[in-house]
Formats: sequence, structure tokens, C-alpha cells
Amino acid sequence: MNDEIKTKYADWIKAGKIASEVREYSKTIIKPGAKLLGIGEKIENKIRELGATPAFPINLSSDNFAAHYTPTPEDETILDKQLLKVDVGVCFNGAVGDTAYTFDLSGKHDKLVEASKKAVENAIKIIKPGVMLCEIGKVIEDTITSYGFQPIRNLSGHGLDLYEIHTSPSIPNYDNNDTTQLEKGMIIAIEPFATDGAGRIKEGSHANIFMQEQDKPIRDMFARKIFEEIKKFNGLPFSTRDLVKLFPLNRVKLALRQLLLNNNIQQYAPLPEVNDGMVSQHEHTILVWDEGIVLTK
Repeated sequence: MNDEIKTKYADWIKAGKIASEVREYSKTIIKPGAKLLGIGEKIENKIRELGATPAFPINLSSDNFAAHYTPTPEDETILDKQLLKVDVGVCFNGAVGDTAYTFDLSGKHDKLVEASKKAVENAIKIIKPGVMLCEIGKVIEDTITSYGFQPIRNLSGHGLDLYEIHTSPSIPNYDNNDTTQLEKGMIIAIEPFATDGAGRIKEGSHANIFMQEQDKPIRDMFARKIFEEIKKFNGLPFSTRDLVKLFPLNRVKLALRQLLLNNNIQQYAPLPEVNDGMVSQHEHTILVWDEGIVLTK
């Protein structure tokens, strides 16, 4: 990594470094008998200890859920034999490091875990300016199908920008014929999902991840107070756990419902595979330069 990159992308390098450190830390606390809520809080606290903030609530999605599950304040889940996707997002001065892996507590899904891991590794090998998005998708798809599984086609990788975790381009997990080319200086997240199901997800229920949508007038005084706290996330996602540190849970839930109805915020529900297939995930944040520079290595 040359001096130009180190200077121009210093915050992105730092965000990626913290994200990778937190990812490796998480592997030391995930074990049978541990509470999912406690793990989530420890991971997010580790991000803060390292001088950053969560770019989104820690995603701890089990088994057939691909993404968007974060523990609720009342979550009583105890780890046993889950296939756990751990998706870590770090924000440092607006720059985002986004990385994920799959932890198989059952020991029964080695090939499925390896399929998404190898898919991201193979995709990184071809990253450089001029590479078409469909070429990345083809590498991911070919890798995952070579293990006998399917990529999840309606989930994708994505671009990253300051205080934005999903921007263009959308990085497909299959060959979608998109001839858009990568450009030097882009920062992207490559995020393959592999499944033994049909290869698609649907929207579930009981969302616990939210994001500011519009700054519209709010009639209820307490909901207005909650919304003032939400603005402090700078447009990044948050969960009920972030708000119950300041306000009672029941009032937070009521305020969030009002804010959803008023279109001040939007919600992101957990995403199960359509046939309840098991899902694995791996992800890295990459700077497109003369080659792909992995920031979350």
C-alpha cells in the first residue's frame, strides 16, 4: 500500500482495521451456552473501545436467516448448534468497514461455510478497474455452485461511502449480465451468501433494525424526543438496544411505531431463505486500485 493510498484513504484503512480486529475478537466469545444478546453487546462495545462506532447494529443471523437479525433488549437466545452469521460494521469519521463470516457451532456445515468463504476470496482475485460487475457475480456463482450450493440472488454486495453502507454499485452474487465496470478509487463490499435452499430470501417479521428516512413534523412529544436521538446516528442504522440506554423499552417501542407510520424511519426485518435453507455468508471491504486492496483483511 503506497503513501498516496495511506494518506487519501486513512480513515477507510482505520475503519477496516478496527472491523477486522473486532471480527477476530468475536470469534473468541462465540461458544455454546453464551447468550446472543451478551455477544452482540460485547462486539458493539469492542468497536467503541477501539475508537469507532457501529456502522449498523451487529447482525447475528442464525441458520436459515441470511441477514438483518440483531438481538432485542429482551432476547433470551442461548447459543447451542446454530449456523451463525456475524456481520460487523464499523464507522470511523464516516468511513465504513464492513466484514462478515459464518461460525458453525454445529460442526455440520463445513462445506456450506467454505463455499461463501472461497467465493469472496476468488472474487477478490479479479478486482481491478475495468472489471464488469457480472464478471464478479460469475466468479461468486461458479464458486458456490461448485460446492453443490446456490448463491442467494436477491442479496448483493454494495458500494460504501461516508456515513452510507449501501451505495452503488450493487455487486451481484451471480452473473446478472451487468456490464458496469469498476472504477479506480471505488470502495466496495463483496458479500456472497451460499445456501442449500432455493437461492432467494424473503422479508421476515419483527424488525429490530431501523434507519432515519425523513425529517418530517412529529405530533407526539416523546416520539419527537426519540427522533432527536435517532438523528445522532447520522443516517446510519440503529436498533432498539441503542435507544433503551436512554429511554424505557415500552415507550421506545411505541415511539418507533409512530415514527414508522409517519415515515420518519424505515425498518429492516430479518431475511429468511424462502425454502428455509441454511445460509452462510462472508464479506470483505475492498478498495479498488490497480488491484483490489482488502481493507478488512
